[in-house]
Amino acid sequence: MCVLALLARQDGYAYDIASRLAEAIGMGEGTIYPLMRRMQGDGLVTTYLEESSSGPPRKYYQLTKAGRAALIAQKADWTDFTASVARILTDAKPARIVGGVT
Repeated sequence: MCVLALLARQDGYAYDIASRLAEAIGMGEGTIYPLMRRMQGDGLVTTYLEESSSGPPRKYYQLTKAGRAALIAQKADWTDFTASVARILTDAKPARIVGGVT
């Protein structure tokens, strides 16, 4: 979902996406490449090459219509999930400590 959200803002290449995720949520770089291949195979992203001033052309990823639809669905699921967790946390009563164990 986070990758889809980043790509909804702007196209990106894998290393850039990984760097932004590492900074924001601590996701490791090694997980991004298999994820991007899977998303491409699932039709959520397309790719194109763009020349780079610092080396070979970079493969950029761009959301497809299916990717945008997946983002909308995943955001709705996330909103429902976080609301459910918030209700549980709000309704939770403090645990009684018995013998140092909660």
